[in-house]
Amino acid sequence: MSKISNGKKIVTAALAVGVGLTALALQSGPAQAQVAAPSMTGGKLKACFVYIGPRGDIGWTYAHDQGRQIAEKALPWLETKYVENVPEGQATSTLDRLVADKCQVIFTTSFGYMDDTLAAAKKYPNVIFAHATGYKRAPNVMTYIADFYQVYYLNGLVAGALTRSNKVGFVGTFPIPELKRHLSAFALGVRAANPKAEVDVKWLNAWFDPAKAREASEALISEGSDVLSSAEDTATGVQTAGAKKIPTFSHYNSMYKFSPDYVVSGHIAHWDKIYIDFLSKIHAGTYTAKNLANVDYWSLLNTGSVEMGADAGLAINPKYTAQLKAAKMTVAGKQVSVYDRVMALVADMKKPKPTFDPFMGPISDRNGVLRVPAGKVSSVGDLNSMGWVAPGVMGSVADEPKK
Repeated sequence: MSKISNGKKIVTAALAVGVGLTALALQSGPAQAQVAAPSMTGGKLKACFVYIGPRGDIGWTYAHDQGRQIAEKALPWLETKYVENVPEGQATSTLDRLVADKCQVIFTTSFGYMDDTLAAAKKYPNVIFAHATGYKRAPNVMTYIADFYQVYYLNGLVAGALTRSNKVGFVGTFPIPELKRHLSAFALGVRAANPKAEVDVKWLNAWFDPAKAREASEALISEGSDVLSSAEDTATGVQTAGAKKIPTFSHYNSMYKFSPDYVVSGHIAHWDKIYIDFLSKIHAGTYTAKNLANVDYWSLLNTGSVEMGADAGLAINPKYTAQLKAAKMTVAGKQVSVYDRVMALVADMKKPKPTFDPFMGPISDRNGVLRVPAGKVSSVGDLNSMGWVAPGVMGSVADEPKK
């Protein structure tokens, strides 16, 4: 999940991708300050985490913190520390304090920390930094993401099958490339299962704001949406939908317990898969503060870092199985149940080399501009800089290209 709080940064980030990842990754420059390089192999390793929100948000930050705790339990040589509620664009002093506290590896878990992370990496060339959802790297900065675009497509298939009003609501946070990617994948799934359906989006311009999330959810429902998805960091959307008896989806973490009758599926992050792998390779000496410029964890369903589910191990709430089996969609000219299609795609996407991708062309955007040609699949770079949105999305989307 990409985190950012400044609209100008959104435009800059999207444009910067076009410059090329290689050039951006090498912006380390001469060190402005020196910190002794402690050994990261064999002995104890101290890893520290910078969080955008509170650990108890139930969503994004909670999922990262669960990953931190699982990694610490799994790796006996690992010591961890965290700082929560650090505003984007204001992480410099926090990073300075963590380095002073002898943190050898620092994870900055939000998109809006990107520039501060790169600046700190220049200042402390012997410290390893790992930036979640970013694209700028350096010799001592790697990037990582557990991305949900595949799961959003699968959730979209489910939503398209369940809607009776042909209106599905989506509570968005910031219209940055990651959210546009997820919204578009969701809409493509909705339309694949139900070509008449639309996805109505309302943007909060906030990551953690339960009051705004409730207001947006209630507005979408009052305007006719009878299925609801959310990207805000709390369970507010799930609770609001459940109170109105509206099918909904977990996001970033299991939210099944908040509405067991109405959470149909969702997307769940397992950040520990990335944290354990990366930290183990540092401890073994594979990764150092000199060789991370080309290290990017782009983790999808086939890595175990993400999961489709209403709850862990529960891809679809059994209360909806019969309805999804009865719902039909057309695949390669044949009628299949939505349930079977979802299960088949989950199995395919878990393979080392999936045969299906939600952004497999031909795909035109909602303005009719061809974005993915026939026979092509959007690259990671294309997905990370995505500005357009898919057909079926209703509502304004900032910085949407018209051609």
